[in-house]
Amino acid sequence: MTTLTAEIPQTLSTVEELEELLSRPQQGLIDDLAQLEGDIIVVGVGGKVGPTLARMAKRAAPDKRVYGVARFSDADVKRRLEEWGVECITCDLTDQQSVQQLPQVANVIYMAGKKFGTAGDEPYTWAMNTVVPTYVADHFKNSRIVAFSTLCVYPFADINTKGCDESVTPTPVGEYPNSCVGRERVFQYFSKTHGTLGRVCRLNYAIDLRYGVLHDIALQVKNNEAIDLSTGWANVIWQGDSTNHILRCLNQCEAGAPPINIGEVQPASVRYVAEEFAKHFGVKATFINQEGDQLWHNNCDLAQSLFGDTTVDLDTMIRWNAEWIKAEGSVYDKPTHFAERGGTF
Repeated sequence: MTTLTAEIPQTLSTVEELEELLSRPQQGLIDDLAQLEGDIIVVGVGGKVGPTLARMAKRAAPDKRVYGVARFSDADVKRRLEEWGVECITCDLTDQQSVQQLPQVANVIYMAGKKFGTAGDEPYTWAMNTVVPTYVADHFKNSRIVAFSTLCVYPFADINTKGCDESVTPTPVGEYPNSCVGRERVFQYFSKTHGTLGRVCRLNYAIDLRYGVLHDIALQVKNNEAIDLSTGWANVIWQGDSTNHILRCLNQCEAGAPPINIGEVQPASVRYVAEEFAKHFGVKATFINQEGDQLWHNNCDLAQSLFGDTTVDLDTMIRWNAEWIKAEGSVYDKPTHFAERGGTF
């Protein structure tokens, strides 16, 4: 089995190479899952992160059954997951009876949710982010549950500090972040009510090459668009690193489902990132506005203390993104809207 003891490649030329690296388990994850009792089910596996997360779980623990649950509106996602050894279950998570038919599995990764298109579709957003977790938390009350959340639940923090750690009370801005606090509270309620062991992962901006904050900035630079520095920093983490950390949270589940911030210890300067992309593309980066001190900025020291340093640094992610774009690699065309400051996505 290949782990991240293997050399990090200089370039990534194909989707196959990219997804192999994104799903490559680190030795710490392999060791953790070897100690974990039971199989794994990934609920909401059909999104951008889900397929390589499920594949990583299977690679790290080949003797465990790994299930992937989604509507599978894209048949190709299901096909690839099955090729990787993930057992796919088609389910409409908004249908409580369908959720109740899911197999009882000891370890749950919960990834389902609604973010983009929140404005104008608020009722469905709340249903996906609070009602569906109710169905899932009740059905899997005897399992460990690691649930995805977001950095946007925090208030803005001063970039000159270490940012919000997990002790900071969420005071979100906007409909989407408020619904995400609702999702967290549902899982925490069921954890306290039933004694379900859990963890809420407040994820920063995960970096693939087909989408992400770096991808967004790179396209702006390449297209000679001015970069707005009103949000002058962003916490970006290689998706392979964040996925390793989130799966390792299965061994960190506790009563009450406490939160943990998943990201880099230091946020990235948007100005620096844009200027580095400009060098790769042979153009000049242009900017509007100035960096403000207040933004979504959280403290990821706890994750570092549990899981160690990340393996792919910022400059490597910048280089990979630049080369991917120059080679016209495939993209998701799903902007992150990382500069949004009002919580409307």
